[in-house]
Amino acid sequence: MVRIRVLVVDDHRIFAESLSAALAAEPDVDVTPAGSGRMALRCLERAVAVGRPVDVLLVDADLGRGAPVAVAGAASVGPGVQGHAGRLAAAPVSGRRAVAVADAVVEQPVDGISLVSAVRSAQPSVRCVVLAEKDDPHRAALALAAGASGWVAKDCSLTRLLTVVRGVLRDETHLPPALLTGVLRELTAARKHRTESEQLVESLTPREREVLRCMVAGLGRKAVAERLFLSPHTVRTHMQNVLGKLGVHSTLAAVALARRAGVGPADLEEAS
Repeated sequence: MVRIRVLVVDDHRIFAESLSAALAAEPDVDVTPAGSGRMALRCLERAVAVGRPVDVLLVDADLGRGAPVAVAGAASVGPGVQGHAGRLAAAPVSGRRAVAVADAVVEQPVDGISLVSAVRSAQPSVRCVVLAEKDDPHRAALALAAGASGWVAKDCSLTRLLTVVRGVLRDETHLPPALLTGVLRELTAARKHRTESEQLVESLTPREREVLRCMVAGLGRKAVAERLFLSPHTVRTHMQNVLGKLGVHSTLAAVALARRAGVGPADLEEAS
């Protein structure tokens, strides 16, 4: 029997433990609870180290976003899930790199969607499902964009949740039917926004794009000048041209627009 390794990430201890117990009762499921994003990444790292990588991450959409709604006890939760008492990609993530991901990405509590993005970056083979208190088309679209394979209500039945878990392992995407229209609208709007940003970036000259990539990398005017072998005055002119063509008034706004357009940072190692 092929066993499914599941990691439940929720900072509400009662929910995490009751859901883990319910899943562990299934004959083909191994489950581990984690109470924070940092703990989740550590669990993922250890699982890879012992040759038992996690298959599915179940993560609270509201992870790290403040104190969760209190639940009096396991007996008081509802009749659904709350009522129940990979391998790495071709280039494996070393233990040291996985620790670095945990330290760099999760130094502060992060929400569930940010954790999905971090996990999908570190271990692309892990399928992520977001568990939510309520339907939210905007956040569900963000979750899908971050790499999630599903958005499921926390009060769904255990049968439904297991269907989703097994489905995402077959590369299926699961959303509540009531969310489909709203999520498609959000994704379409995000794509339109990205397309507009891409068109603005395309208006830049090759040199201005180089300068923009340096800005995305966080380099200041002097550092950009040294990297591109230009005078600080010339770099200042290029930066002003970049802001003008992008229609923004600050470096931060230019970097945000560049990221929406898919512009990555300059590879600083190239200059070393």
